[in-house]
Amino acid sequence: MTARLDPADPQSAKQFILENTKPIAPPLVPEIMLRLAEESLPIWQKTEDELDALNVPPPYWAFAWAGGQAVSRYLLDHPEICRGRTVLDIGAGSGISAIAAAKTGAARVLAADIDGLAVAACAVNAGANGVTIETALADLLDAEPPEDSVVILGDLFYERQLATRVTQYIDRARERGCLVYIGDPRRSYFPENRFTPLAEYQVPVTRELEDYDIKRTTVWGG
Repeated sequence: MTARLDPADPQSAKQFILENTKPIAPPLVPEIMLRLAEESLPIWQKTEDELDALNVPPPYWAFAWAGGQAVSRYLLDHPEICRGRTVLDIGAGSGISAIAAAKTGAARVLAADIDGLAVAACAVNAGANGVTIETALADLLDAEPPEDSVVILGDLFYERQLATRVTQYIDRARERGCLVYIGDPRRSYFPENRFTPLAEYQVPVTRELEDYDIKRTTVWGG
């Protein structure tokens, strides 16, 4: 019998992740292996039906979203961006972008998320890819970005209030000398004409979660 999930217990969270995911290489970033949901609906249904009482958020961490794949691809193709620098991945989800940064030689990588399962997934996935990252169960959008760091944000413009906070954080990061890289397929509240497009990718995604099989996604400089 499967033990009851305790999201606050790293070992329990890790066990849940291992039982409900498979090792999968995202199509745009085959160099990175992640524990992902093989099919979206079973784990989503499980989270909603069985784990709602535990206040567990939807398992966004169990999918390689288009923005995260795109910005990770860009970082791997431009290893000089993160090499030797401090990198902060906000809303890290599966940890794909943090892992990409670590693979390219970042001096320190911090993956932050407000979901304890996402934080656990970041640790599991980093270990599977042979890299070391730090994790934080925290909302850092109201904090001061580390000076002269690299800030990564993927797929965070899907809610109005969140998009506003993300944009304000990017402004503060730029004031502190940070380089900001955003992966986003122009989600609902993406601020048009605010950022500089750097690269565009055709990203294979899950139709059950997105509106297309291929999502045109841009990496933007903040």
